[in-house]
Amino acid sequence: MNKHTLYMQRAIDLAKNALGNTYPNPLVGSVIVYKDKILGEGYHRKAGEAHAEINAINSVKDKSLLRKATLYVNLEPCSHWGKTPPCAEKIAQLKIPKVVIATKDTTEKVNGKGIKILQNAGIEVITGILEKQARELNKRFFTFHEKKRPYIILKWAQTLDGLIDIERSPETPIGPNWITGEYEKILVHKWRTEEQAILVGTNTIKYDNPQLTARLFYGENPLRMFIDKKLQFVKNKNNYKIFDNSAKTICFTNKNINFKINKNITFVKIQSEKNFLEEILKYIYNLGIMSIIVEGGSKLLSSFIEKNLWDEARVFIGYKTFIKGVQAPKIIQKPKQILDLPKSKLLIYRNETYIPNSSNANPN
Repeated sequence: MNKHTLYMQRAIDLAKNALGNTYPNPLVGSVIVYKDKILGEGYHRKAGEAHAEINAINSVKDKSLLRKATLYVNLEPCSHWGKTPPCAEKIAQLKIPKVVIATKDTTEKVNGKGIKILQNAGIEVITGILEKQARELNKRFFTFHEKKRPYIILKWAQTLDGLIDIERSPETPIGPNWITGEYEKILVHKWRTEEQAILVGTNTIKYDNPQLTARLFYGENPLRMFIDKKLQFVKNKNNYKIFDNSAKTICFTNKNINFKINKNITFVKIQSEKNFLEEILKYIYNLGIMSIIVEGGSKLLSSFIEKNLWDEARVFIGYKTFIKGVQAPKIIQKPKQILDLPKSKLLIYRNETYIPNSSNANPN
């Protein structure tokens, strides 16, 4: 591992600490090095707060060394004013002589402008170091801006015989039929803190009555969303946890809405039946939501797969059988990763539908 790769990996590792906390901003880490010694480092912790480069600069004790140092950052420094000043201009003002960048920021506001500011100030700029890893780190950010939709994660649990639920009857108690264990449940709640929204279908509300919060893990609840085309749950809303006012919630429906239940729930009418999912994703995109977990049921998950509207799938295979029940969705490809968990195997699939922007890597 050469020195550029080593320090860029450190910047990426730092950036990961803020997963789930920086929306709508990307995950960014920065390291400042002089004579193979780290002088300072930092990462962007929360939207509205200082960016990674500024936190790294502020952590350097002897500021005079900045004029001899190299700054590493996993994403092109910003070039525009937002809630904070442009990082590229600050780096130029401090006359840091060399900046190593993993990947360009392809958003319209930046897209090479930060690099140009640095180069115009006489700074040597190296790009493309661990670019693939840097784009993976900010897969939500890049998908949102390049595909004009949120990053979509499908998640479900299925039995050894390929079923996602038991065969239901009017006498079947309402509630989930757990296929995995407590560890897997906590892991799912952790995932919920990392994404901005969660979506389920009508049957999941009807049969499982989920709360869709992150109560088993420290962090923010995702925006809860569910589909109820006929508004069948409103009449008996007190029976369903989705109306419990514990988190902001959106209901997508085909019906006209002329009422309000509580301050935390919004009803959104989708006009198109044929393009129902596409209209939902358009609405979510317009809200500025960069990532969403789709947790079921089988019909909704299969619809996303059939329309190729997904980026990642996380599938638990529990060690039990139902014999009769609802078939789990099917993904016709091999998983990228298989993990052994206490009560299941976790299969992780990736839908590689975008190609990372190429950049002129210069390893010197």
